[in-house]
Amino acid sequence: MKEPVSSGAEADDLALLHLDIETTFVLSGSERIERENDPDCSSGPRVIFTGCRQGNIARVRHDVGDQVAQSLLAVAAEEPPWRDPHVLPQCLGKLIDLLSCDQPVVTIGPGVVYRLPNGLRYEHPAKIVRGDSAEGEQMLARFAERGLPQSMLDVGFKGVGDFWEPWCVALAGDEIASIAFAARIGPVGAEAGVYTFPGFRAQGFAAAITAVWSSLPSLNGRALFYSTARSNRSSQRVAARLGLRLIGASVRVS
Repeated sequence: MKEPVSSGAEADDLALLHLDIETTFVLSGSERIERENDPDCSSGPRVIFTGCRQGNIARVRHDVGDQVAQSLLAVAAEEPPWRDPHVLPQCLGKLIDLLSCDQPVVTIGPGVVYRLPNGLRYEHPAKIVRGDSAEGEQMLARFAERGLPQSMLDVGFKGVGDFWEPWCVALAGDEIASIAFAARIGPVGAEAGVYTFPGFRAQGFAAAITAVWSSLPSLNGRALFYSTARSNRSSQRVAARLGLRLIGASVRVS
């Protein structure tokens, strides 16, 4: 059941969510989730449910039994369009019950999904180093030889392989204040991953680096997305600084 569309922008939201799903996951020919579309080849959720005012999308992981998968999709198909990301979809409890028969359930989310326009601009005094520049190549070579800065190691970065291309960093003096990278990238879309280091937050670095990332030439022609947990107020402030449009919400069940 779909509701009337009130604007041209909204008319595109469901199509954009389809692109976001195709970007986030590697899907089989039958639209089952094979895995996350990330360099680590992470296992995807057993169910992803995402939606907007125009409708919903549900996808099931490849290793969920066919009968359970059919039941999950049938339940999801009965859900009205997910209008309000602050209200959980009514079908979530039923989805959890169906999956709980096999093994314990972990729910991740809800999350919110924003459309990130290509070629954004955001004024900020930070020096930006792009991965596709000579300076970026020199930075990676230096890190490969000497190791990552302690600030990066402290928050879980392990080596230069964690600079997922395309990437760029914002510098405060000689320190990396914020980094943006392709958390997910495919032929039709890319998802921004952004991390701002403690001590540099709430100063506009994340907005600045996200805008530069959206302008990288290798992302031209792709639909870009910026997603975060509904509870992550800092990331939502970044979206507000950049004027990003909310296109939908999602919840994962693993």
